[in-house]
Amino acid sequence: MKMTIILNGETKTVPDGITVIGLLEHLSIQHQRVAVERNEEIVKKTAYGSTVLNDGDALEVVSFMGGGAR
Repeated sequence: MKMTIILNGETKTVPDGITVIGLLEHLSIQHQRVAVERNEEIVKKTAYGSTVLNDGDALEVVSFMGGGAR
């Protein structure tokens, strides 16, 4: 079965019962380098494996970038 989520403003179809870590792996995103917000709440990295997504959830995945002004 599939469900629909909103990821960074775009509608995506993903497997039912997928967790945050499962979604990141599904999208080939390294979980160590991102922050995830689900329905306007930050998901703690320690909860990525236990946070199951629901149909209609809105997620924002933000990558950390190195660098800066010199």
